[in-house]
Amino acid sequence: MAGMWFREAISRRGLLWGGAAAATGSVISAGTSFGQNAHDGHTAVARTGYSSAPADHGGAHGAMITVGEVDDIRNGFAPAALLTEWDTGTVSRTPDGRVLRTFEVDAIDKEIEIAPGIFFPAWTYNGRVPGPSLRATEGDRLRIVFRNLGSHPHSMHFHGIHAARMDGVPGAGLIGPGEEFVYEFDARPFGCHLYHCHALPLKRHIHKGMYGLFVIDPDPQRHPEFADVARSRLLGTQENAAWQEFAMVMNAFDTNFDSENEIYAVNTVAHAYMKKPIRIVRDRPVRIYLANIVEFDPVNSFHLHANFFDYFEQGTTLTPTLKTVDLITQVQAQRGILEFTYAEHEPGLYMFHPHQSEFTELGWVGMFDVVETVA
Repeated sequence: MAGMWFREAISRRGLLWGGAAAATGSVISAGTSFGQNAHDGHTAVARTGYSSAPADHGGAHGAMITVGEVDDIRNGFAPAALLTEWDTGTVSRTPDGRVLRTFEVDAIDKEIEIAPGIFFPAWTYNGRVPGPSLRATEGDRLRIVFRNLGSHPHSMHFHGIHAARMDGVPGAGLIGPGEEFVYEFDARPFGCHLYHCHALPLKRHIHKGMYGLFVIDPDPQRHPEFADVARSRLLGTQENAAWQEFAMVMNAFDTNFDSENEIYAVNTVAHAYMKKPIRIVRDRPVRIYLANIVEFDPVNSFHLHANFFDYFEQGTTLTPTLKTVDLITQVQAQRGILEFTYAEHEPGLYMFHPHQSEFTELGWVGMFDVVETVA
């Protein structure tokens, strides 16, 4: 019986499954080592576990949650900050007066901590996973200066409209170590988009961390029939300031490189938003820019507890694709915008998670902390 449990404990789904340990009266704690990942010469093993006790804000499904805290300073990024950090580039003007928005992005090899005591040998954009959330306005001229400071060929492939030579695929915009390339194109169409490395093997470059949000706000002057809605999405306007906007990238990590994920998250760190719930002011509307970039699983989802939302598929419309739903599913690279409010709710903690319970138990779950005002 013990042998059967141990085999389950080191499998894909048992690697971090504290519930199995609790059932046998055992404890999986920091310092436990189940194995070594020889790939890339890095250790990427489970050196932590799930507590059988609830978290400070009530545990995940089954009352399981990671033990300890991830070192945000060592990582160089914090999940709480990733929610609202928009990289709007450096703004100048083209000779004909158009807005020119310039971004600088570096590919960097970097070990990151994805759960307490669990380290992953990532390939990153600007030293973070996900990469910077790039944000522009419809019609801007975009210039992305990409430098490859990593150890493998990389690129930036944007889900947008551009010339073939700007596509970031082998033969067009694939950059070797130590090289630089400038991608340049117009920001269109408006919506919630994605960028990622398109070097081969594609699944390796994506699951190692080379992806990020690419948001293009609508230009209200181009959409007079929906100008008010467009202004509410346009960063920097009074209408937009009324919204509580969050960038959420659903991702996962294959820690032993067997093409199956062991840890799931939003914005990289397992259970980050369970331990530090996302503060929401009750009477202000919420807008989430959501993207799924999980490799090795065919579908992911987002379920909101005790509430419903409107959904804008890929964000390319100013009217909802789906109205009044509490669950949407996304395949890899699918994305969209969620809009909802807690104005009619009492203050408190409200959960969100995928409806693949397995993903929830392995780290992808969080809480909104709905309050009357922010002190």
